[in-house]
Amino acid sequence: MSLTVDSLSFAYGKHAVLKDVSFTADKGALLAILGPNGVGKTTLFKCVMGLVKGYTGKITADGVDLSALSPRERAHRVAAIPQAHPLSFRYSAFDMVLMGTSHTLSPFALPGEKERAAARAAMEKVGIGALCDRPFDQLSGGEQQLVFIARALAQQAKILLMDEPTASLDYGNRLHVLGVARELAREGYTVLLSTHDPQHALWFADRALVLQDGQVLALGTPGEAVTPALMDRLYGRRVTLLDTEKGPVLVPEEGI
Repeated sequence: MSLTVDSLSFAYGKHAVLKDVSFTADKGALLAILGPNGVGKTTLFKCVMGLVKGYTGKITADGVDLSALSPRERAHRVAAIPQAHPLSFRYSAFDMVLMGTSHTLSPFALPGEKERAAARAAMEKVGIGALCDRPFDQLSGGEQQLVFIARALAQQAKILLMDEPTASLDYGNRLHVLGVARELAREGYTVLLSTHDPQHALWFADRALVLQDGQVLALGTPGEAVTPALMDRLYGRRVTLLDTEKGPVLVPEEGI
């Protein structure tokens, strides 16, 4: 299922956050969304999820206008994966994943074996089946992030929005979560992943969208979008792009 954003603009009051943003995220591909803080990455995801109103332009999933759908209907198509964060209530990892099936139930209905099977399958898919009974708040940041990914898979939506999923993770967990995201794209999911690190796009993405001041600065393959000239313009830092046997690597030209 592809996601198309056409001429999307949005403002908080008089402050324009997104300005005529257009792109398509293809089925079976990982699209990395790059840009400094405040360029509109999170707001873009909120527009797709229907969490903010009043945007102009059109957002469609396989040609279906998302703004015309109810929250339940939208949940069948799009799932959001937030950053790991502490909870006020103690749920098990399994219960957290099971919450992803709630849109399939009628009001006040309890999850049945079908929903529980979907939750177990989602946890196995991302390699955390052994964590079912563990309290969510006792898991590591990387494990919590995988729980959120499993919850999105249990939702059975084919478009996955990952808003800076590795922001609070250590190096090893970052690579693991990004690897899971890439593998999900290979299996046919449409994955949009926002990140502050352009290296993530070079190593894991199929395409990259670069935002600056709410506008599209670049869109294309990672090699086309993540260039030294664009990184200097975007972050104000001069870098060199090295080609290695394992792929391209960005190296700062100063400060090391």
